[in-house]
Amino acid sequence: MTPRSKPEAMLTSLAFDDLKKLSGNVRRQMIIAIDELEQNPRPSNSKRLVIEGETREIRRLRSGKWRIVYLVLDERSLILAIRRRPPYDYDDLQRLIDDAD
Repeated sequence: MTPRSKPEAMLTSLAFDDLKKLSGNVRRQMIIAIDELEQNPRPSNSKRLVIEGETREIRRLRSGKWRIVYLVLDERSLILAIRRRPPYDYDDLQRLIDDAD
């Protein structure tokens, strides 16, 4: 797969800002991972995140030290955030979900 300068999946404005702040090699790595989510929003190396009261499917994809947090909407991925782990602890997850509405 050839990396593109911009991923094909939908990104929130916050996720797009996260992507722009990454260094070139990490940005390319994230774009490839996001493009793969376009083909398969539930890869085996992703994990469903359980949030009390939330009925939508929220997932996390690990890519090295980075995490892509996204919603699965009609078999398409909406990227909420791209964060480094550690120290990302998902404290802002509800706000990210609310902002996606």
